[in-house]
Amino acid sequence: MTTRTLGRNGLTSAPIGLGCMGMSDFYGPADETESIATIHAAVDAGVTLLDTGDFYGMGANELLIRDALRARPGDRDKVDISVKFGSLRGPDGAWIGFDSRPVAVRTFVAYSLKRLGTDHIDVYRPARLDPDVPIEETVGAIGELVTAGYVRHIGLSEVGAETLRRAAATHPIADLQIEYSLLSRGIEAEILPVCRELGIGVTAYGVLARGLIGGHWSRERQTAADDFRAHSPRHTGANLDANLALTERLRAIAEERGVSVAQIAIAWVLAQGGDGGDGGDGGDGGDIVALVGARRRDRLAEALGATEVSLSAEDLARIERAVPPGAAAGDRYQSAQMAALDSER
Repeated sequence: MTTRTLGRNGLTSAPIGLGCMGMSDFYGPADETESIATIHAAVDAGVTLLDTGDFYGMGANELLIRDALRARPGDRDKVDISVKFGSLRGPDGAWIGFDSRPVAVRTFVAYSLKRLGTDHIDVYRPARLDPDVPIEETVGAIGELVTAGYVRHIGLSEVGAETLRRAAATHPIADLQIEYSLLSRGIEAEILPVCRELGIGVTAYGVLARGLIGGHWSRERQTAADDFRAHSPRHTGANLDANLALTERLRAIAEERGVSVAQIAIAWVLAQGGDGGDGGDGGDGGDIVALVGARRRDRLAEALGATEVSLSAEDLARIERAVPPGAAAGDRYQSAQMAALDSER
């Protein structure tokens, strides 16, 4: 696979990264053996970015990645590990706030290093903007970890343009992790242009809208009580019907091309990476990396097939006519979670 450049400090990635969250949390039960096999298959296929959070499964996701990498000596050197921190949870799993104070940053990284069984984290980022801590203080603290060798690059997650500017003025920022798909295009107006102006890459999560435009979701699908999507505005009620209708429009295009719906949706995101814009050379293939949350090897193989799908200007125009900006029914999170997103202000 070609590489994509994230930031100006030399971090490169394959165009598709593996989001490991669903292997431990939020999407219902997962098979640990299959999850580890999926991580191994991703490395074998040339995937170089593994994304996790210290609060995914209350640390279980980091331990899963550790076990996967330990099982095959040498794999750690083939991948970059991206870790989000700062989201606080109670013993019942409830969300109880954010903590991005410098002292918390140093504590969180120590525990993540231990759980991952590594001496450094490649990209370290606050999961959300802490409203009580200036972003300069948080980024400055991570910068000290970079100097000490515990962290290689600094990333951000779900922040807006003003926060991006303030953070980048404090320390070089490699990438912004943010939801971006045919159903979530809010970054295009201001956030993406600022990223390119500042030389900040984008790691796009939710590229299949949490399965909605992956081609495998149906109205009859049963979701576990602990599956985030059982309560997601876009996955429930009349919104679900409207969004699945958009998926069927994509399916018609995909079938004509002889590819899957998921491959069309991921290829569209990759195509938005362009040539890296004004902010950098873009590597061989642009400045946007698509994170896919595959929990099984067959879903991973399908997603990786998107790198072989070349979309012409006519293809892109047709896809956007099928799913125009603003077509999604429902917000991407419930109201309380939306209110916590600096990127939505």
